[in-house]
Amino acid sequence: MRLPFRFPPLFRAFALICLLSSVFISFTQAQQAPQKPAEQPSAKPSAPPEKAENPYQIELLETHYRFEASGDSRKEVHTRAHINNELGVRQFARLNFDYNRAFQSVDIPLVHITHPSGGTADILPSAVTDNPNPAVVDAPAYQDVRVKSVRILGLEPGDILEYRVITTTTQHPLAPDFWLDHSFDRSGIVSHEIFELDLPASIFEETPAQKFDPREGDPAGIAPIGVLVPPRSIPPNGQIYVSPEVPETSRERIKDNGQARLVYKWIRELSATKELSPQVRDVAQPDVVVTTETWGGLAHRLSYLLYPYGRPTGMASQAETARKYGQILSAHASAEQAVYRLVAQKIRTVDLPVGATGFRLRSTSEVLSSGYGTAEEKVALFLAMLPNQYPSCDFAFFSSAPTPQAQLARPSLLSQILVVLGKGDQRVFLDPALEVAPFGVIPSDLRGKMMLIIENPGFGQVNGMVFGYPGSGGETAKTPEVPSVWQRSTPDLPFSAAQHVNINATIATNGALSARVKYRMRGDNELLLRVAFHQTLKEKWNDLAQLLSISDGFRGQVTSVTASDPYATGEPFTLDYEITQPKFVDWSKKPVHIPALLPQLGLPDPPAKPTPGAAASPVELGTPLEVETHMTLHLPPGTTATVPTGTSVQRDYATFASQYSAKGLTVTASRHINFLLRQVPAPRAADYNAFLRAVLNDQAQDFTLDRPESTPAKRSPPAAPRARGGNSSSCE
Repeated sequence: MRLPFRFPPLFRAFALICLLSSVFISFTQAQQAPQKPAEQPSAKPSAPPEKAENPYQIELLETHYRFEASGDSRKEVHTRAHINNELGVRQFARLNFDYNRAFQSVDIPLVHITHPSGGTADILPSAVTDNPNPAVVDAPAYQDVRVKSVRILGLEPGDILEYRVITTTTQHPLAPDFWLDHSFDRSGIVSHEIFELDLPASIFEETPAQKFDPREGDPAGIAPIGVLVPPRSIPPNGQIYVSPEVPETSRERIKDNGQARLVYKWIRELSATKELSPQVRDVAQPDVVVTTETWGGLAHRLSYLLYPYGRPTGMASQAETARKYGQILSAHASAEQAVYRLVAQKIRTVDLPVGATGFRLRSTSEVLSSGYGTAEEKVALFLAMLPNQYPSCDFAFFSSAPTPQAQLARPSLLSQILVVLGKGDQRVFLDPALEVAPFGVIPSDLRGKMMLIIENPGFGQVNGMVFGYPGSGGETAKTPEVPSVWQRSTPDLPFSAAQHVNINATIATNGALSARVKYRMRGDNELLLRVAFHQTLKEKWNDLAQLLSISDGFRGQVTSVTASDPYATGEPFTLDYEITQPKFVDWSKKPVHIPALLPQLGLPDPPAKPTPGAAASPVELGTPLEVETHMTLHLPPGTTATVPTGTSVQRDYATFASQYSAKGLTVTASRHINFLLRQVPAPRAADYNAFLRAVLNDQAQDFTLDRPESTPAKRSPPAAPRARGGNSSSCE
C-alpha cells in the first residue's frame, strides 16, 4: 500500500497502523467472572438523530474552461460560500491553489466577505502569499512547483465568502495535447453549480474530405490520369465523454474570431441533484472527460519525455560512481541490485505527485549531483546507470482507478511510476521512490493491477507500434483500450511472506503486566513498517510504537523501542519494544480468565450472500503468508493455570494449529497459520466458514488462573492487664 507521504510523519505512521493487516498483538484486559448482563433496552425506539449541519454551504460554484488548439487553457472558478459554523470558519481560514510556475499562473482578482449585518470586507493583497510547495522546500530544482495561498481574516459564522481564481496554462510540456475530468457534487454541499467547456471544434469534429482532380503532367504514381484520388476524411483527435446521468444543459457551435468552437454548459440545482446508487454510478468514472490523446499515443510521448536519450547514455562508469558513493555498487551480488540500492537509498525522493513537473525532468547527471529527485527522475536514473548488457527495462505507470485501461486516456489518471526489469522469462518490479523497499518488492495495492507500460525507453518505440494521426494505420481513437500498452503487474512477492511474533510477559503479584514484544517480518507488513520507521525521526519511535501498541490492544506505556535499520533491506525487518500495563489482573475476582497474549489473526469474512441471479464471489485470502506467534507468560508464586485445548485444521488453501501448555509458573502458547492460496473458490464457501469458525473458536479460548489468598500471620493472644507503674511498657 502506498502511503500518502504528504502527511506529517506521525500522522502518516498512524495512518499506516490503521491500514496494517490485523496480525499484531491484541492484549486485552484480563476477563473476570461473568458480569451482570446489561439491562434490556427500552422497547421505545429512539428518535432518529437530526442531520448534522454542514460546516458551510456553497451557494454558487461556477467553473469555466477554455482550451485552445495549441493546448493552452484558461480556467476560471467563481465561488460563493455561506459559512455555517466555526468548523466552516477553520476550513476556509486559508485557501490554497497549487500550480507550476514554469507553465502556469494563478490570479486571485476577488476575495470578498459579506457579514450578516450587511457590512463587507475585501481581503488585501498582502494576505496573498506565493511559496514553494512544502515538499520542495529543500529541493531548489523544483521551486517552480508552488502554492498560492490567501489567508482569510475576520471570517465568522453567518458570513458569505466570495472569491474568484483564474489559472492560465501556457506551453505545457505535453502541448498541444490537453485533458480534463470533472465530477459534479452529489453531497448536497453545492446549491447551484455552473460548469462550462469552451473547446476548439477543429479537434473534436471530423475534418471533411477534400476532392481534387489530378493535374495533367502529375507522375502516374501519384494519380493515374483521368482517375480521381479517393477522398479521405480525417477523424477527430479529441474525444469527449459525458455521463448519461448528467447530460449537458446546452451545447452550441459558435464562431470566435473566425474559428469554430464547441461550448458545452451544465446548470445543476441542489433540488435536482440526486445521489445514484452504487449499482447505477461508477464512482471511479468522472462525469465529464475531455482528452486529445489515446493511451498508445500518450505512452509514446511519455517515453521521450521521461528518457530522451539513446543507450548508452554516456554516464560515468560504475567504478567512478562506486568511489563516489562509498563502494555501494560492489557490495551486492548483481549490478541491477547495486544500481537499485544506490538510486533508492542515496538519491532522496522528493515527494511530488506524478506529473507535477509536467513530466519535464532534469538530466541524470543533475539528479546525481544534487542527491535528490522525483519518482520519474529516479526511474530514469536507474535506467541510465544500468550496464549496457541489460537493455530490457520498462517504465510502468499505475492508476488508482479500478479499470483505467477502459477510460479515456489522460495523464491525470497516472499516480505512480515503477521500473520493470526483464530477467529471462521473468519481470522484476522496482519502486526506487520508496527508498526502503527490498529489491523486487512493491506495495500490495500495485500487485496484480493494470499498468501503462512504457516499453524500452531509449529505443524510440513502444511495443513496435506505429504512431500517427488516428486512421493512418496506427492506433485508432475509437478504441478505448490498448492491450499492448496496458498490462497486468505481477501478483507475487519475490520471496515467501512470513511474520514471527514473540511475546515474553510477566504478571506480578499486584496484577501488573510487563512484556517484551518482538516482531520479525518479511513481506507486505515489513514494507509498511520500514516506510513508517524510515519516515519518522528516531526520537519519535516511541510515539510510533505507542500507536502500534494501541492497535495491538495494549493500554500501557511503551518504552525501549528498537528497530532494525530500514535501509537493511536484504534481511527481514525486526522491531521490539517493552510495555507495562498496571492492573492487568484483579486477583480479588474469582476466577480469573485471561486470553492468550497472542496476535488476533485477521481472516477475511466469508462473502455476502449473492443477490438472486448473481454469481457467488470467491473468498480472497490475499498474498500467501505464514504467521507464527509464540507467548511465554511468567506467573507470580502460588499461581496455578488451566490451559485450553489446542486446535489443528488442515485445508489446501490454509492450515492452522495451536498449542497451549502450563508447567509450574510458566504458561506457553503458540499459533501458526499458513495461507497457501490466494482465494477459496465460491463453491467451497461453506468449507471456508468451517475453517474460519475453528480459528475464531480457538482464539476465543481463555486461560484460567487461580491464586489463593495469602495466609494471614497468626496473632498472639492479648496480654493480661498490668498495673500502672510496673517495669514493663505498653504501646497503644
